[in-house]
Amino acid sequence: MRKNLTNRDSATRLSLAGGKHRDVVLPERLLNSIRDQQERSEVLISIIQLVIVSIFGLLYAIAPKTFSQDADFAPVPWVLSLYLVFSLIRFYLAVNRRLPDWMLYLSSVVDIALLMGLIWSFHLQYEQPPSFYLKAPTLLYLFIFIAIRALHFDPRFVISTGVSAALGWVLMVVYVMFSNPEDSMVTRNYVEYMTSNSVLIGAEFDKVVSILMVTGVLALALHRARNLLVESVIEGSAARDLSRFVPEEVAQKVIQSEEGAITGKGEVSECTILFTDIEGFTAISETMTPEQLIEALNHYFSLIAEPIARYGGVISQFQGDAVLATFNVPKPDPDHASNALRAAREIQSVLDGVTFGPGIAFNTRVGINTGPVVGGLVGSGDRVGYTVHGDNVNLTARLEQLNKDYGTRIIVADSTLAQVPQGLFEFRELGEVSVRGLNRPVRIYTLD
Repeated sequence: MRKNLTNRDSATRLSLAGGKHRDVVLPERLLNSIRDQQERSEVLISIIQLVIVSIFGLLYAIAPKTFSQDADFAPVPWVLSLYLVFSLIRFYLAVNRRLPDWMLYLSSVVDIALLMGLIWSFHLQYEQPPSFYLKAPTLLYLFIFIAIRALHFDPRFVISTGVSAALGWVLMVVYVMFSNPEDSMVTRNYVEYMTSNSVLIGAEFDKVVSILMVTGVLALALHRARNLLVESVIEGSAARDLSRFVPEEVAQKVIQSEEGAITGKGEVSECTILFTDIEGFTAISETMTPEQLIEALNHYFSLIAEPIARYGGVISQFQGDAVLATFNVPKPDPDHASNALRAAREIQSVLDGVTFGPGIAFNTRVGINTGPVVGGLVGSGDRVGYTVHGDNVNLTARLEQLNKDYGTRIIVADSTLAQVPQGLFEFRELGEVSVRGLNRPVRIYTLD
């Protein structure tokens, strides 16, 4: 069934609001996502078919048998058995995802043919004229067979099932009319039709029209629903891709927002900022090839991103070899100060003994500070990104640089220390420093 969506199907014409249309060429990964949904639907369709044949068998088993017990051949059990075998084969292929398009079309036709065969066999089973089966309520199952095709989210299979059902019923009526040349069983009297085995052409015409109308309405609704499915897959993929460039929480806000990704709307919130930088990175980078450098940085970022995410932090920016992460913005975290310290301590732990490239260690310095920041989307035109701004962000970056002067790896501002429960961490005071751009001195500590 992996061939159900061909290259031709990858160009999908979507109907948008206001009657507009646009052609969307879906990449293979999105086609695979749609295929996966369709393949799961085929399993569900097969299960429903097995339920239907089980119901048929149960009803036949418990229903009183009015036909002659001396009959050598009872057709209904044979038809039910054939349908059960076909349904089991279809279920096996669906579970193993081996249902090609032609098998789906064949399944539509076989479903209807077996149901028609079951209905047709009633007049033999119960020793009545052929017109007897035209009044069988089993006809209503045709609409179930048409409806379950909608689970595949492809109107072609609804149409093939509906057309097969209409054509099958027409053939059933024709068989009744010409099975006995001496008596066509046709009447124009409605009462006679209801109280005998007579055939009312208008009533059978209504059945065929009903089948075709239900098929048409369902196919049209399914065509529109398929557009929504494709749009949903596209938006879901866009959300996943967007979350790689902006925090997931921001991506969700953009998706749910009426305006979309609009710049210029910032939110002021208190958070704990964590800033990391690799010691002597410029000199290190000169000893590595570009390929080695990119590979080493990706390895490094993956290592330090894990503890940041685990403790509720969100990486807002990658700046060369530096990382800017925030706790409590944009993801709420009442224990943001403590979690930032936990993340900083674990960053040092996971990097201990790890080499990057040709046996090179990355010694990472960390600055941590707490205070209000402005977070939001910034950029111009169609290119935007999420970041945080403010004096506290600048202060955190300068605290990270002070590690060089104090020979430390982690420097924490007094604003962060004030929000951490006493005794939770061990700190060593380094003194007060004056930071350019800040009116007050900052008391700083290192995390032992």
